[in-house]
Amino acid sequence: MVGMKPLGFDRRGEDEMRARAESFLTQMRRRRSVRAFSPDPIPLDVVDMCIETAAQAPSGAHKQPWTFVLVTDPETKTKIREAAEEEERAFYGGRASDQWLEDLQPFETGPEKPFLEIAPALIVVFAQRHGETKSDRHYYVNESVGIAAGMLLAALHQAGLATLTHTPSPMGFLSEVLGRPANERPFLLIPIGYPADDCQVPNLERKSLDEVRIRR
Repeated sequence: MVGMKPLGFDRRGEDEMRARAESFLTQMRRRRSVRAFSPDPIPLDVVDMCIETAAQAPSGAHKQPWTFVLVTDPETKTKIREAAEEEERAFYGGRASDQWLEDLQPFETGPEKPFLEIAPALIVVFAQRHGETKSDRHYYVNESVGIAAGMLLAALHQAGLATLTHTPSPMGFLSEVLGRPANERPFLLIPIGYPADDCQVPNLERKSLDEVRIRR
């Protein structure tokens, strides 16, 4: 029996709420996906705190169906790059539709993924289909892990690190390279680090609040 305990919630004044919300919005407006990383080392204790922040996410029946693998070993990063580029060559060479490739043109991406070796660290997020046995059911796995991944990206940005959400498809090679059990499947690959001095990003605009928020 888990039992219950007091919440411990701090109710803030409206002026403070607005100031905190505006400050966080200003930070997150500057978050961009980065494909040009500096090889400079990063403080891994900061990364650990960001991962722990992600692990505070809500999950179906509190099953916490996620595993975060932090990769810094150069040899392992090379294996991941080689396997990812093999899948990416198939993707760009015929697996992707013409429309998909056209939509990707503004990002100037291709099958070569040097950032997988250059970035000082990778975080591979795995989703747990179930616990150690199939009888230990997990619920709303995609939703739960997606929320945790979003919190991880926000935490890393707030801490001062650049990120990329990389999803080579299929991603099964990550399970093999990282020796993960059969109940886990790769969900997201996130290179992290500082942006390169000459880093460029696409000149894109976000949808406005009026385009994404509907009031009833």
